[in-house]
Amino acid sequence: MSDAAKPDEKPGAMTFTEETPVTTEHSIPGLEFEATTGRMPLKNDQGEILAQVFYVAYTKKGAEPGTRPVTFTFNGGPGSPSIWLHMGAVGPFRTPMMPEGQLPPAPYTLEPNLESWLHFTDLVFIDPVGTGYSRAKDKETAETYWGVEGDIKSVSEFCRMWLNRNGRWRSPLYLVGESYGTTRAAGMAGHMIDQGIALNGVILVSAILNFQTGYQQYGNDISFQLFFPTYTATAYYHGQLPWATSLDDALKQSEAFVMGEYARALQKGDDLLGDERQVVVNEFARLTGLSAEYVDRADLRVTQGAFCKELLRKKRRTVGRLDSRIKGIDDFRRGEGETMANDPSMSMLMPPYTATFHDYVRTQLKYESDLKYEIFGGIGAWDWGNKGRQGYPDTSEALRNAMHKNPYMKVFVASGYYDLATPYFATEYTYRHMGLDPEVRGNVSFGYYEAGHMMYVHTGYLTKLFNDVKGFVEQTQAG
Repeated sequence: MSDAAKPDEKPGAMTFTEETPVTTEHSIPGLEFEATTGRMPLKNDQGEILAQVFYVAYTKKGAEPGTRPVTFTFNGGPGSPSIWLHMGAVGPFRTPMMPEGQLPPAPYTLEPNLESWLHFTDLVFIDPVGTGYSRAKDKETAETYWGVEGDIKSVSEFCRMWLNRNGRWRSPLYLVGESYGTTRAAGMAGHMIDQGIALNGVILVSAILNFQTGYQQYGNDISFQLFFPTYTATAYYHGQLPWATSLDDALKQSEAFVMGEYARALQKGDDLLGDERQVVVNEFARLTGLSAEYVDRADLRVTQGAFCKELLRKKRRTVGRLDSRIKGIDDFRRGEGETMANDPSMSMLMPPYTATFHDYVRTQLKYESDLKYEIFGGIGAWDWGNKGRQGYPDTSEALRNAMHKNPYMKVFVASGYYDLATPYFATEYTYRHMGLDPEVRGNVSFGYYEAGHMMYVHTGYLTKLFNDVKGFVEQTQAG
């Protein structure tokens, strides 16, 4: 790669030339396919390459390219490459964890993914600028991509370029995003339809489209309500709800409380006093496994981080944010604060995924680079819009517009009950408040999993997700 800076350019600037992608042939049981690995140039109107976007594309051998679906795939962050979906659920090889998703002992392995989505769609994994091996020519240019709008436009442009260079304009088209990648995918659906690119479907894994639902602060009481059922699910999983007969029973009671007593209590604010307040405090405690005293001190507004720290405090353990089934060892002896030292459900994923991807990309995909593969540290400050992050970015508006302009497009949403990053009840709330016309409201379907944010690290739910998405893709092409 020609990434050296010219003497007359800004310090640290790169001068790009187009790379020749590397194509390799592979097989796993039931599939023979080609992998194409490289960096797609993003250019200005003068033809100058402003950025190179790393990707891995898989195409099934022997299939008719014009009729076979193409699915563009990315993760979130913002600031994450596509490594998690690539090596965890969607790609033809995966990094196995323990059966329920816990960290395995090193050294880590790679295995054929028998539930790869390549069985029913070609796949293109995209690392947005600043993630993975994707780079802009300089920091000033990179910052134009590091924001809600710049990100949507640049990844959409990548998709246009890939379709053009690979002659795939007639293929059924899908987007799949995870976490912030769902924010991106919803925005892209709206942007791409205005560019004449109609999608057959959008797959949202652990979705957040309206950030008001996920940003817990005083003055935004709806966010506390929407996290609450996941507190209940987590407490049930860890045996802190002795009264609950099942997860379903616990969630039904929790959701009823959120929609009724709890909503009314938060609306009253400081006017909630005496016995009336104590009744709500006690029910909050019963449904979450927290003590009534703690709930009262928190003013009925327990943040996700505080909940993760408090639930198993007596056992000197925290629960994970991405997957609240996972327990972590925290620094309780160094203070009794409300902040976790780390998210144990994230910490367990980094070593195996990092090691196996680096080995895979060099030894099997034959792509070599001395650049650091940036997993979370490659981007700067994110531009959330004119009002900043507290302005609550919301790409559900773009998704609604796309569905109204293209009533054939369908959406599948996958949510984990133990996901404290993008709670399932918040996703349902966003759907209920999109203002979709009745003609297309039924175009949205949901899948639920007794796992976390990355439900596919649990082998049973890897299979369920595969079957759910396969059925969704087949249904969207059945007319």
